[in-house]
Amino acid sequence: MTPAGAGAPRDELVTSAPRTRELLHRGYVWDLVRDVVELDGVADGALGSGTVTRELLRHPGAVGVLALDDDERILLVRQYRHPVEHLLWELPAGLLDVAGEPPHLAAARELAEEADLRAGSYHVLLDWYLSPGGSDEAFRLFLARDLSPVPDDERHARTDEEAGMVSAWVPLAAVRDAVLAGDLHSPSLVAGVLAAWTLRERGWEGLRAADAPWPQHRAYR
Repeated sequence: MTPAGAGAPRDELVTSAPRTRELLHRGYVWDLVRDVVELDGVADGALGSGTVTRELLRHPGAVGVLALDDDERILLVRQYRHPVEHLLWELPAGLLDVAGEPPHLAAARELAEEADLRAGSYHVLLDWYLSPGGSDEAFRLFLARDLSPVPDDERHARTDEEAGMVSAWVPLAAVRDAVLAGDLHSPSLVAGVLAAWTLRERGWEGLRAADAPWPQHRAYR
């Protein structure tokens, strides 16, 4: 609920809650930790009261790319996702697993590796947390325009699940309709397509610069 007299709501970063942390499991990509957090007296009581114990996934974060061509088609890639046992149509995306790499350069790297594409321009399209009740994974999605192919001799050799990856150019409106029909389920695709359609209707007003601040990700505060 928005306080009386306030403008649009805005999420608030809170780093002052005292905590202790225990590493329960170190994984290949993310770690499972247990935090004990003191809520009393923090943020004028907005956090609640008492001491709570929470187990959560510590994740490096990720970026994705909605690549839009001059015919208003977007580039989709299909990849097998074992946890949900589905072949999903998705947007090119990947982990922020290179220390010190700016998010927009990580997005450019993923677009080249997964789609063999380069872009002449990048803008921030959308930011969100994937599952804030149990993970700190922050995701940033970029809109990429002015596309061109990566030269054959510079293309990335895809392995593992990516080895069977196929791609397709699909009209933005058709993907929007498929999302609303419940036929597509990748979170970055669902959120990204709806955001892109909204901004398209506004003449793309509201796009942020590729290097816009991202304090929601702990590595970029």
